[in-house]
Amino acid sequence: MKIAVIGLGFVGLTLSSVLASKGITIIGIDLDKEKCSKIVKGIPTFFEPNLKKTLKKALKKNLLITDKLSSINNCDFIFITVGTPQKKNGEIDLSFIKTVVRSVGKIILKTRKKPTILIKSTVIPGTMKNVILPILEKNSKKKAGRDFGLISNPEFLQESRAIQDTIKPHAIVLGGYKTKFMNNTKKFFSRFNPNTPIIITNHQTAEMIKYANNSFLATKISFINQLASICQEIPDTNIDDIAEAIGLDPRIGNLFLEAGPGYGGSCLPKDMKAIINLSSKVGVKPIMFNAVEKTNKHQIDNIIGLVRQNIGKIKGKKITILGVAFKPNTDDIRDSMSIKLIHRLIKLGAIVKIHDPKALDNARKIFHDNIKYANSTLSALKNSQCAIIMTKWKEYEGINNKTTKYMDKKFIIDTRRILSNKNLDVKYYGIGLG
Repeated sequence: MKIAVIGLGFVGLTLSSVLASKGITIIGIDLDKEKCSKIVKGIPTFFEPNLKKTLKKALKKNLLITDKLSSINNCDFIFITVGTPQKKNGEIDLSFIKTVVRSVGKIILKTRKKPTILIKSTVIPGTMKNVILPILEKNSKKKAGRDFGLISNPEFLQESRAIQDTIKPHAIVLGGYKTKFMNNTKKFFSRFNPNTPIIITNHQTAEMIKYANNSFLATKISFINQLASICQEIPDTNIDDIAEAIGLDPRIGNLFLEAGPGYGGSCLPKDMKAIINLSSKVGVKPIMFNAVEKTNKHQIDNIIGLVRQNIGKIKGKKITILGVAFKPNTDDIRDSMSIKLIHRLIKLGAIVKIHDPKALDNARKIFHDNIKYANSTLSALKNSQCAIIMTKWKEYEGINNKTTKYMDKKFIIDTRRILSNKNLDVKYYGIGLG
């Protein structure tokens, strides 16, 4: 068996590395030659726990990296994992996937092989049927279901645990027609991911499952953050105890019930905007989704308000941000609430200093010399008049009176309540603690 993976970003590189490390012959393809040259040397272009180790193992076994799309010749499965970034109006940009699909069609025109093409890229319902399928059939001059398979295969990887989620996903969704290609794909996943539920449905439903999944997670986050805002106004209430209690209810569950500065990352904000855009187009008012997004945006206003209440005017004040990645164990700052907060603080005239164990280089690409960068928590806090903990990095648990004594004004806003049980000689404000 030979498998091609087109697009070596977060999803594609993880998939390629895991499959090849298990002994499957994988051809990883990306048109970015510089990216390919790094990956060949065992250097991922982003941080993800255990990815580097898995990649090196894969390269020693059956992983070939190339920038040549023609390498998909004679592959049994072709996974397409290219990005679908967001346009300003909320729609997703299909230009990358259209280009790749057009090229794939032209290549399979010249081969007798009957491959199965799986789309893992996130696309709105109707894209496979109305966009991707016509492009493939036109350029290949072949018929889907007879000469090649076409299957929707949305991914549900969490950043910081992508390797585990690839090896043991909570579910596998396959969308398409019930053909021999679907049967063979189901057999492949059954062997590679035994005991994982496999849901077979049509293209549109498979595409919608991805958006339903992420919009529900975003809703849970905004729900607990709304409760946290209420708790802030009621003395002696504790949002973490509330989340623990309601999370024990099997109808609710405890995941994504951790109050914080709001959701971010590469998926939830983009997918929320896309489903809001889609809802409006099909004539449905996305009242709840709009509320979820509005609640998320309000988290930054809440933090700015707390800063003003405690240190007065922000202009000229030295403010430290601890954590710029949208979550711990990643260097991803896409749609990070920390980045949004920093932009607001700069606009208000603050002197901003930041620290993050993994994401400083990515932050420099955005802010350049407009802010200061610290290589340690201690240096980040030195002379600070206000510190805001935004990301739940484990090393911030080590903050104590020895590190805070170098602050100019000892005031900490802890959006993650990492230090809530510590006896600190500072003015402390934990989001969601009344």
